[in-house]
Amino acid sequence: MNPSTATAALRIGAAALVVVAIVATMSAAQPVVLVNFFGYFTVQGNVLGAVVAVVGAIRLLRGAPRSTAWTVVHWAAATYLAVVGVVYWAVLAPLGAAGGVAVPWANIVLHAVTPVLAILDLLLAPDRERPPLRLLPVVLVYPLVWTIVVLIRGATDGWVPYPFLDPSQGYGVVAAWAALVAGVFTGAAALLRLALHPSPVVHAASGTRPTGSRA
Repeated sequence: MNPSTATAALRIGAAALVVVAIVATMSAAQPVVLVNFFGYFTVQGNVLGAVVAVVGAIRLLRGAPRSTAWTVVHWAAATYLAVVGVVYWAVLAPLGAAGGVAVPWANIVLHAVTPVLAILDLLLAPDRERPPLRLLPVVLVYPLVWTIVVLIRGATDGWVPYPFLDPSQGYGVVAAWAALVAGVFTGAAALLRLALHPSPVVHAASGTRPTGSRA
């Protein structure tokens, strides 16, 4: 089995694991308020990561050429899952918060296993490519939109996914936490890019190394 096929199989397996973990969590939490369940960044990040994994697997199997757009999407998905892991284990776990995943084994999958797999996939996969640094702000758009939606919900219906975003603490405290999380996203994206080295592997379908983006 060549590296591209093996990587594609691993990506599909990781995506399937995410689906099983999310379904198990939803089943154990009946009745489920979907808008709340899928309001957790953990869940959204893992769903996005699973979709990117499947698309990445298909691209490898079809021999799709590399592109800047795909490189940034791959980078963003890995960044989001890396932050999911860091924030959970550094902030939420010490508080005893489940982070939206009350099933113990699924909690480990979505907060530990998938972040590690996403990082390894970004850094080691045969289709890896270093994204242009100028596109780092693109990676931050989705977390920014998510934060704005959460703050609006917290101010209107009172629901917040994580205790550090609870407006009852005062918006000064929430703003400080939001700024800290934004810094974590920025730092994670920058560090992942720094650690990422373009793959020298020749593309199996074309017989040549596809042209990727450059910083």
